[in-house]
Formats: sequence, C-alpha cells, structure tokens
Amino acid sequence: MSYGNDEVRWEVITAFVRLGLARGEKVLVLPCPGVPAQEVLARLDFPSASTVAARERGQLVVSSMREVIAPDPEFTAARQMGWLSAETDRATAEGYAGLRAFIDMGWVAALGAEVEVMMHRETGAEELFTDRPYTEICAYDRRRFNRTVIDAMERAHPRTLLERLGGLRTVRDGDGVLRFIGEADAANQEEFSRALRLALAHTAAARRLTVDLTRLHFLSVGCAVGLLTLANGAASHELIQVRCDRGQRRMLRRLGGGSVPSLALTEVVGPW
Repeated sequence: MSYGNDEVRWEVITAFVRLGLARGEKVLVLPCPGVPAQEVLARLDFPSASTVAARERGQLVVSSMREVIAPDPEFTAARQMGWLSAETDRATAEGYAGLRAFIDMGWVAALGAEVEVMMHRETGAEELFTDRPYTEICAYDRRRFNRTVIDAMERAHPRTLLERLGGLRTVRDGDGVLRFIGEADAANQEEFSRALRLALAHTAAARRLTVDLTRLHFLSVGCAVGLLTLANGAASHELIQVRCDRGQRRMLRRLGGGSVPSLALTEVVGPW
C-alpha cells in the first residue's frame, strides 16, 4: 500500500491488526521509525483498550526493523526473510493460525539501506508465502519515496490496496484491458466515465476494448448506465467486451446491454 497522510496509515494498520487478531493469527507491527510504540498501541486501542489482552499473551507485538535484523547492523534481505520465516513457524507452533506483519518502509532511510536492496527483496519474497500461513503489508509513505519507486513496488506486489474504503482505481494493462478496482459508485462516477472515454479513444485504431469489472466491490446503476451509453456511442469499435460477475451481468442486461450491438458481456467467476 501507499499513503499520503498519516490518517490513512492508521486506518489500514488498525483494520489489518484487528482482522488478524479476530482470525487467531499472531500479529507483528513494524511502524515507521520515530513513531513510538505507545502511539501505535493508543491508535489501535481507540476508543477502547481492545488489544491489551492480545499484547499480554504475546499475540500482538510491536517491534522494529532494527530488532528484526539484529545483531546485524545493516539490512540484508536474507536476514529479514529468514527471521520472518522462523517467526511464522513459531507462531503456528504456539497455536496461532498464522503470522501477519505490517511493515512501514520508512525503515529504509532510517537504517541507511539502499533502495535497490529493498526493491530486490520486494520482488523476490515468494518463499515467505508459498504454502505458509503468512500475510504481509508493505506500506510506502509517498512523502518519503518518489513515484518511480512507488510504481515499481505496485508492479512487484501481487496486490495493491486502495488508499481508502470506497475508492476507485483504474488500471490499463498493456494488452488493452481496462480494469476497475474498488467501488464504482456515485462519488466516483465521473472518474469511472473519464477512464472509459480515455480507453475508448486509445483503442479506436484497434476497434476493440476489454473492460474488466470483476474486481469491483460495488457497481452503481449510474456507472452501469454510463458504461452502456459510452459503449453504444462508440461507433469506431466493433467489439467492447465486458468481463463481469453474475450480478453485474444481470444489471447490465436489465439496463439494456443486450441492445448494444458491439457489447459482449462475459461472466467470470472470481477466485473468491
């Protein structure tokens, strides 16, 4: 994930930690260096002391990257990954369902680590997750990392979190697929329509466009109508394929999708 203000960071940490505790996992929080453990716990406990019992029994641990790599003075990917693997094994041996870690990447500058070393770790960490009950969020403060690094990390990770609940992200793949992620509701309708118009303009020469709705948590009637309207008016396109789930397909058909000549609705069953 990336964030541009501290409130977003705390919202994600709190949700991630509480979900892990509720699932019976051991939870490790490595906050940005300079953020006291007391502040982390105060944020997690607001408005009630909800994590006290978890801390007392060792289910919730607030640590730091310096402690993780100790006694080594410098960060190495091998040292960090070895420690996390051992902690995952320890968590399951203690009876927890697994281990989850929130790691704020502010430690890179604090420990004087090379960004290239960190990027190498991020792109080669598959062994931490393969057949292992381990979950990790790497958090990048956009005030500390430049856009090039953020973009590279978004490509390297299998998932990139929305900054806030209710947000909408659009991704244009190299193969001409326009993907929508998050919520296409009234608040995001203009962004949704703008992304469609741009994608139609960029694919006019190819005369084909694929729109993937399968990673939307919500599709409003307004956005669905906007999609059908733009598809119906796209005279330059001979095919506009829309990948959707069963509910989205039903909505689009009821709104008149079957009467748009160039529109093909393809139902896709999601992995979840």
